[in-house]
Amino acid sequence: MSRVPLERVDECIWRIPKHRPDMRVPVLIFASEELLGKMKEDRTLWQAANVSTLPGIVKHVAVLPDAHEGYGFPIGGVAATDYEEGVITPGGIGFDINCGVRLMVTNLDVGDVKPKLNELIETIFRNVPCGLGSRRKDFRVTKGELDRISVEGARYIIEKFGLGWPEDLKHIEEEGCLEGADPSYVSATAKQRGFPQIGTLGSGNHFLEVQKVDKIFDERAAKRMGITHEGQVTVMIHTGSRGFGHQICSDYLRVMERAAAKYGIKLPDRELACAPAKSREAESYLKAFRCAVNFAFANRQAITHWVRQSFEQVFKRPAESMDLRLVYDVAHNIVKLEEHVVDGVRRKLWVHRKGATRSFPAGHPLVPQDYRDIGQPVILPGSMGTSSWLLLGNERAMEMTFGSTAHGAGRMMSRAAAKRKFRASQVIDQLHRKGIVIRSDSMRTVAEEVDAAYKNVDIVAEVSDKVGIGTKVARLLPLGVVKG
Repeated sequence: MSRVPLERVDECIWRIPKHRPDMRVPVLIFASEELLGKMKEDRTLWQAANVSTLPGIVKHVAVLPDAHEGYGFPIGGVAATDYEEGVITPGGIGFDINCGVRLMVTNLDVGDVKPKLNELIETIFRNVPCGLGSRRKDFRVTKGELDRISVEGARYIIEKFGLGWPEDLKHIEEEGCLEGADPSYVSATAKQRGFPQIGTLGSGNHFLEVQKVDKIFDERAAKRMGITHEGQVTVMIHTGSRGFGHQICSDYLRVMERAAAKYGIKLPDRELACAPAKSREAESYLKAFRCAVNFAFANRQAITHWVRQSFEQVFKRPAESMDLRLVYDVAHNIVKLEEHVVDGVRRKLWVHRKGATRSFPAGHPLVPQDYRDIGQPVILPGSMGTSSWLLLGNERAMEMTFGSTAHGAGRMMSRAAAKRKFRASQVIDQLHRKGIVIRSDSMRTVAEEVDAAYKNVDIVAEVSDKVGIGTKVARLLPLGVVKG
């Protein structure tokens, strides 16, 4: 693998010029020197240069502060292709389609929760299925219901099963449903994997945290989102489309590999397999992909209901009285048809966000009405035992990153390496010394997800703020963690 040339643009902006004949656009990297150094240790920059070769790609490839090596396309990468002449690549979305995160507020303080924290975490762990193969015994969906979930997303979960509040929908990206889904394009294998997984957290880096507000940086924006003071208790949920989305990605990667050969698309890496956006192959993938998107929105919605239920069981009063409102739910593995200005011209583009969060500014029509004067909430989950962040989208993101920013801390140590270096008992002891309660289905996962395996999310948030692609609103710290 050849070295990638870098040019410094600004304190936290770097450029990979078009140094190869197959590169169609340059690459912009948003990182501190420390974060850039981590990217140089794996294939992040090389993969970003490869992405720049995709047919129909426009402006530049964006590499965000938390970026690291992924399947073909760096995790923490953004690329936009032309509506008419561009391609769709599953590698630019990832296997966990619509992996995303949602944040809820409460009117409880740390003092209210601390005496019952162990009971609360245990209750959440019991109510929300965690880990591989886990499911609720009292919740089942039929094949027909799974298809409805694939088409209607979070709304169907609320209306059919009563899992959530109708007002939740206005604070979910796309209101919890991406149009154009068609379950007839989803394989029987994917559906079989999906049946038991609605309302399940899963394993890996997925988590559910009870948190406290540590510091508020923008009081007006925080208050608009329901965060009123430091010490306030919040809840964060991080999961995606589970085996359903993974199988859809796997199924269509094979389709895309054949399509790339069929349409004569030369790729520097077969993992970037793609097809013209207007082709039968790409349209089929998008119809199945949207099913996974809607599945994930429904999944996080069901979990939200069981979190509220857990608070009710522990605190012996209705969730409404504790103001367990949804702040926002954002996707960070997704492709969407959006309009952006390129070289002074407004164009329709297929925006691929892989490990990247939408970060739209105030006034944007896709920002919920009650946030439209401040901008879209952006949620950056940290690694286990570290801080998470609430940011705000702004206009600079539209100019630099197709309205995107980072999605979290970003991994810098493989799971295998983390398991070799850390013992689960050691990690749990470290968390307990910080006063953090943890409940996990797997000790292996605990070792894999040690905070040392991830970049410093505070630095990621700082770079996002400094560059102007995500403005700091509040810093959150964990009180209790539920892992698969």
